[in-house]
Amino acid sequence: MRGPEVAAGAKLAFPLDDYDLERSAQLLAGFGQDRFGYVVTPNVDHVIRCYEDADFRNYYRNASYVLLDSRFLAHILRMTRGLKLPVCTGSDMTAQLFSKVMRPHDQVVLIGGREWQAQQLIERFGLKSLRHFDPPMGFIRSPEQVEATLQFIEAHSPFRFCVIAVGTPQGEMLAQMLKTRARCRGLTLCVGASIDFLTGVVPRAPHWMRRLGLEWLYRLARSPKRLANRYLVKGPRVFALLPKIAFELRPAGGDP
Repeated sequence: MRGPEVAAGAKLAFPLDDYDLERSAQLLAGFGQDRFGYVVTPNVDHVIRCYEDADFRNYYRNASYVLLDSRFLAHILRMTRGLKLPVCTGSDMTAQLFSKVMRPHDQVVLIGGREWQAQQLIERFGLKSLRHFDPPMGFIRSPEQVEATLQFIEAHSPFRFCVIAVGTPQGEMLAQMLKTRARCRGLTLCVGASIDFLTGVVPRAPHWMRRLGLEWLYRLARSPKRLANRYLVKGPRVFALLPKIAFELRPAGGDP
């Protein structure tokens, strides 16, 4: 059962880290393996979840870095509040880390995705120490499957990166559990569908649509039945919630 919404009359403080894609890659590359942390990448859906669900807010509160995933939201906040927020989409961040940061012998853990996708990443990026585990559909409702997933990750610690690609809120739940158990070292990334984009399962929108914050429209046009409720019913609720949310830009250079 999800927790309560933000109390009536109160504003939700929503911190974001001041890193664009290039600076994020540098930041995450240097995180190291002597501590544990995790990264979340909020989009419109996540903002709504944070407002409505105390448990989800807790996942975000305990994240080491909160990197804005949504150019659409960045455009809206710039037009309505004059906020200039850096954007680091989870898909671009994942591609950058695999292509420019990960080294062949880095310990990398991939949770989610199919076996052929893991093999493609190994071959494409020359990764010799990628460990893959794909929990079954609905695993988050099974304590045994959740435990098996956590133990797999912990067995391969310390890792340079643990990439969790099982969707929201499952990925954030796993990351929070790993932090609570305190048995891992390395950086965990909650990246949603980014592995599907990176391996070509789902095509990215043209660059001009991404730049204008219209990637959601491209995805909707390709999968209207699957995404109509998310983008056309649930998504617009964010406009009513925005006055109740105080976005706070944390300065770059801090150590969480």
